[in-house]
Amino acid sequence: MQKLGQHFLTNHRILEKIAAAICIKPEETIIEIGPGHGELTKLLASKLLAFRIIAVEKDKNLVKFLNNKFKKNISDEQIKIVEGDALKLLSNLTTHYSLLTTHYKIVGNIPYYITGHLLRIIGELENKPELIVLTIQKEVAERIIGQSPKMNPVRGRPAEGATMTALGRSASNGMNLLAASVQFWAEPEIIGFIPRKDFQPMPKVDSAIIKLTPKKRIENEKWRMEKNRFYKLIKALFKQPRKTILNNLREGGLNQEKIKEICEKLEINPSLRPQNLTIKQLLTLSTALN
Repeated sequence: MQKLGQHFLTNHRILEKIAAAICIKPEETIIEIGPGHGELTKLLASKLLAFRIIAVEKDKNLVKFLNNKFKKNISDEQIKIVEGDALKLLSNLTTHYSLLTTHYKIVGNIPYYITGHLLRIIGELENKPELIVLTIQKEVAERIIGQSPKMNPVRGRPAEGATMTALGRSASNGMNLLAASVQFWAEPEIIGFIPRKDFQPMPKVDSAIIKLTPKKRIENEKWRMEKNRFYKLIKALFKQPRKTILNNLREGGLNQEKIKEICEKLEINPSLRPQNLTIKQLLTLSTALN
């Protein structure tokens, strides 16, 4: 099982917190990625609401175990165990699951190595979930919620109101490529941290529970063009994060004077590093540069 990067969450209190975060409503479908031994699956099923769980598990031995463990729920059609790779199944969501309702949510304890790939796939889904709650590596979660540090230009300290963690430290070192790519389509929020001792086998790092709320948008051709422009921009901007906005865009093939002109119009200092930009500034910049 370790070959698939699985670490099973054993703290029931944390499992309860994840179940509460998914905010289950009647008639919803919950897609659980990597149910493992079914601890969270069992907890979700015990809520006794009119909803269905589709648990996607890659490990054949665990699929057999889960089918046996939830035999009654499966016969009642409350739980469906699907053997396969979620990275491949999710992109064809509506065709793979005939039982999928209009409103669905995604939950899962995610192997660390698939996090970025999984988020890209969810971000590309035309029929996005209402909510996503994932257990991922703590450092990755903190990168996803990255915000402009709003540094004091004189003293170099975070401005009043800057996002902070529960421990009182700055939540991130600013905007970054992962944060920008996720925040384009979702509002991220860390709702809790999980120490490594709460997993079996114990991983080398701590984890975090992150909640992603997809933004309500009509994903038509205009939106797809906007998305392509945006991703092209952030790839150029964050290719060398320690360089300035001006230098990164210039090396991306844009005219220096044009960059300065647009930045001035948008009240963006081109001499700053890209980490100082907000998601709103990135969106307006991608539109203006087009």
